[in-house]
Amino acid sequence: MDYYEIGQRIRAYRKALGLSQEQLAEQADISVTHMSHIETGNTKLSLPVLVQLAQALHTSLDALVFGNHISTKADELDALASVLENCTPRETRIILELARCLKAAMQRN
Repeated sequence: MDYYEIGQRIRAYRKALGLSQEQLAEQADISVTHMSHIETGNTKLSLPVLVQLAQALHTSLDALVFGNHISTKADELDALASVLENCTPRETRIILELARCLKAAMQRN
């Protein structure tokens, strides 16, 4: 098992959700130091910690271990909801308007 690659996938999912290491560590109920070591591949992680991280990142164990997650619309909606969760009302309106503009631009092309 390549712990460095797993750590890099965890980091990529964390960043895609706009989470800091501190926030993800809190959600997974581990220390920030342990989170850092996981992302750099400097520690082996237990199955319970891997499960907690997958849940916090709204993804599957397969995605973290093997990198072959096939994203569903439900996965994407969950990820978007996570991004919007800590937004102010103003930020939420701006993101929504940007999403509408992007969709319209994609439909034109």
